[in-house]
Amino acid sequence: MISGKNYTFYIASTPGKLRKLVVPAYALHGLAALAIIGSITVVGAVGSYSRMLWKVGNYNAVRQERDVWKKQVRELQTTVQDTNQRLDAVQSLATDVAMTFGVMKYHPAAFEQTDAPTTPEDAFDRSVEQFTFLKRNAAAIALSSGGLRMMPAMAFADSNYTPAIWPVLGHITDGFGARLDPFSGEGAFHTGVDVGADYGAPVHATADGVVVDVGQHSGYGRVVILDHGFGMTTWYAHLSSFAAVAGTRVKRGEVIGYTGISGRSTGPHVHYEVRLNNAPVNPWRYMKTNPSNNRAGD
Repeated sequence: MISGKNYTFYIASTPGKLRKLVVPAYALHGLAALAIIGSITVVGAVGSYSRMLWKVGNYNAVRQERDVWKKQVRELQTTVQDTNQRLDAVQSLATDVAMTFGVMKYHPAAFEQTDAPTTPEDAFDRSVEQFTFLKRNAAAIALSSGGLRMMPAMAFADSNYTPAIWPVLGHITDGFGARLDPFSGEGAFHTGVDVGADYGAPVHATADGVVVDVGQHSGYGRVVILDHGFGMTTWYAHLSSFAAVAGTRVKRGEVIGYTGISGRSTGPHVHYEVRLNNAPVNPWRYMKTNPSNNRAGD
């Protein structure tokens, strides 16, 4: 029963005994409010926990999907790397075959004779094209009284512009072609030969040419690149320091740098490349004599 602002409860505990309990109305109302708040809190906690479980499930699914994608990306990278290695090998073989059969012919359209009238703009463009061709291939073009003539393949092979010596006095530590990468342990295509030598040993130009690059290259470290004309270049990598300046001409046997361990290197050596139209070919065919027999000016 209710009396005033209090609630009176009668509780029968044992036969013949009756207890009277008086509870203030505000206390009962407070308990009711607490019960409602507690119910809302429990419902909210259950909902939050359910959402958390849902998010965890989604996170695990996304994580598994990410792992699958990462695995697929790694497989694709391996496939691309293998394809690139095969392409490099085929390209090198094709260039080697071309060199063997003397396929080094250039027929620049800029030097073709024509009777068609030309505008001053056309004449200027033609002159620029001729100048660019001559500048790019000056090291291997012979000039005769009648104008340009092609240098025979055999004459070019025996000229000072063709690599013919070792870049440094030393011993071969790694050859050209397929190998296991010393850092990753995976299959890789080695685009040159490694010649081991003492740290700081002089590195020599293997043919006459023009220094086209002196600087840092990813993986190569400090590298010097020489252009010998008709698309032939030589690369000298992992140097400790330079002795050449970009844009200058060098002679066969001239010191262009010093052996080092810059870049991806496991010890002092020179990574030596010969490229034809930027396709690496086996440098071993050009390493006939050591540099001490071919000093600059000989």
